[in-house]
Amino acid sequence: MSRYRPSKPGTDAVDLTVVAVPAYFAAMGLEYWAQRRRLARGGAPSAGDYERRDTLASLAMGNLSLLAPFVVPKLLRPITPGRGKFAKAAVGVAVAAAAVTTVADVVARRSERSSHGGPGPADGAFDTGRTVTPAPSTARRIASAGGVATVAVGGVALTTAWATATTPERLWERRLVPSLGSGPTALAAALVGWDFIYYWNHRFMHTSRYMWAVHEVHHSSERYNLSTALRQPVADALGTMLPYGLLCLVGVPPRAVATARGVNLIYQFWIHTEAIDRIGRAERTLNSPSHHRVHHGSNRQYLDRNHGGILIVWDRMFGTFEPEEERVVYGLTTNIDTFNPARIATHEYVDLARDLASSSGWGERLSYVFRGPGWSLRRRAERRAVASATIAPAESAA
Repeated sequence: MSRYRPSKPGTDAVDLTVVAVPAYFAAMGLEYWAQRRRLARGGAPSAGDYERRDTLASLAMGNLSLLAPFVVPKLLRPITPGRGKFAKAAVGVAVAAAAVTTVADVVARRSERSSHGGPGPADGAFDTGRTVTPAPSTARRIASAGGVATVAVGGVALTTAWATATTPERLWERRLVPSLGSGPTALAAALVGWDFIYYWNHRFMHTSRYMWAVHEVHHSSERYNLSTALRQPVADALGTMLPYGLLCLVGVPPRAVATARGVNLIYQFWIHTEAIDRIGRAERTLNSPSHHRVHHGSNRQYLDRNHGGILIVWDRMFGTFEPEEERVVYGLTTNIDTFNPARIATHEYVDLARDLASSSGWGERLSYVFRGPGWSLRRRAERRAVASATIAPAESAA
């Protein structure tokens, strides 16, 4: 489940996800009551049980996710290309930082080659020289800071420009076919089309690091109950996606797009539970608690599976379906062990900034940003292995 949304839900559209808030809490209360009854009858505790700190963290993230669309766009508007008065300055800063970083990379590599009597690290290679010489050179420090600044400022400029250019309202004005109207045909097209686009966006969020940094919040709980559905991202503005407004190009009105969004997200709420096992033959077509438990699993065979919203057919069609077989272990492959909403929301960006700062060239920096989170973990492990292998001979010689 993800709260990605157009900048405006639609002209005069009611946000169904907000209207459904009382029902969310009623359902959570019912689930909690059922859990207490099970435990009172001697049932074993499970990862689906409510835990006070975890639940409060999920509810806090849910509230922040509702507040963010009203606050973040206003904060970013001044540097949004095409809208903000400081947009050109922001783009200039990003370009200048990229140029300075590139020059600093070249100077640092030349310095490292001369210092260690051999070729230094190529673009994206391991900077083993920094292991032997703990204090980085001035050029390397400039490259570290410049790389982070380039990605941060340039990334915000790109994502805000993309969001502004792809709203349903803007794409509706450029529609390629006449309006489908406001009847059942338009609504059906919106529901199926939204779910199809959602599948690809959700899949992308799991396979590209900068998008995972947005979405990872939703996977950070080691519990799995209806409160987990409300643990939503607050940094939507820092991501890009296939725009749902594409539906407007083929005649689906923005209002129908907004309705489809609400229906899709409300549907996804109820599948965040262990209280429901299977739903029978309907699971061939529909997403279900069983299918979505797999999606939240950190088990190796469950990683990056079952991305569908309402329909599971997309996963079956495009090779990402996995049935629930062994017991699901919820959370991240490396859990963050915190209930602090600020850290839940930001820790992946902090890790990304550290990775960028430690990079020795643009190849490595861009890989940290665009390649999958698994690549980043493997890269860090490789760097640690190289560092250990380099330090050991130096210590023996000493």
